[in-house]
Amino acid sequence: MAVVRDRRHLNLRLPLSELSDHRPRFPLPLPPNTTTSSATTTFSAAMSSGDLEKLQVLGHGNGGTVYKVRHKRTDDVYALKVVHGDSDPTLRRQVFREMEILRRTDSPHVVRCHGIFEKPSGDIAILLEYMNLGTLDSLLKSSHGTFSEPKLADVARQVLNGLNYLHGHKIIHRDLKPSNLLVNDKMEVKIADFGVSKIMCRTLDACNSYVGTCAYMSPERFDPDTYGGNYNGYAGDIWSLGLTLLELYLGHFPFLPPGQRPDWATLMCAICFGEPPSLPESASEVFRSFIQCCLQKESGQRWTVAQLLTHPFIRTTDPR
Repeated sequence: MAVVRDRRHLNLRLPLSELSDHRPRFPLPLPPNTTTSSATTTFSAAMSSGDLEKLQVLGHGNGGTVYKVRHKRTDDVYALKVVHGDSDPTLRRQVFREMEILRRTDSPHVVRCHGIFEKPSGDIAILLEYMNLGTLDSLLKSSHGTFSEPKLADVARQVLNGLNYLHGHKIIHRDLKPSNLLVNDKMEVKIADFGVSKIMCRTLDACNSYVGTCAYMSPERFDPDTYGGNYNGYAGDIWSLGLTLLELYLGHFPFLPPGQRPDWATLMCAICFGEPPSLPESASEVFRSFIQCCLQKESGQRWTVAQLLTHPFIRTTDPR
């Protein structure tokens, strides 16, 4: 009983966003452009939002809309993410964080930003490369079905290369999941949605705050006192990658039965107090080993990105 009593004192609260009809209606300034690449700056200076024709809506949510757009002069197709000027301040801060990170990144494994525009209304538009097959989540839910091990190995290799780039630039994603991994008809997979990511200015910066989708949070994010002793700020992305690959293989979120909707309490108990999810007997030993390297409950025991890139499961699909 003493163990149960101690558990009840853990700080396991998640901040809840306040819903209000009285949102501020004033534009917030764009952050300075600190990118080391000239591509975004040159492109955004050479065109305006008026050069774009909206073709269709790709999605809604979080105070904004994503459109498929066409550049009128070149016929090039892009995705345009528009966040409305009267959006919740928390969302606006996430947009600014995403803009700052997109301006810093230049990798074939990270979605590319081609321009950022601010309208007089306060709306902010981010012009991104268009990934015509959507997300891995949408592929999973469509006729594509679950992913075979060879396809998952290729997905894992590409995501790890993206994480290797991000972690090398001291960027932690913190919300890696199937719906934040974009894919095109060449089966190129790119990391997207950096709204809750963090740029680590110092090696010992804390990075265990409750941000991102709690379903894919690592144990130390729920319970840093128990699992975070050796947490270095990057291991959470590895946990999320392991869960993502498992979900693509199983066809449902690994900690819950098919069709069950997750709630915070159920997830917290499953992730913190239960055993990591396991693969069915049909899975190969090499895939099982790779998942185990990702889903160690103690963060210090998880493999790093560099180590995982040398794992036999990845090397079997490496084109080099």
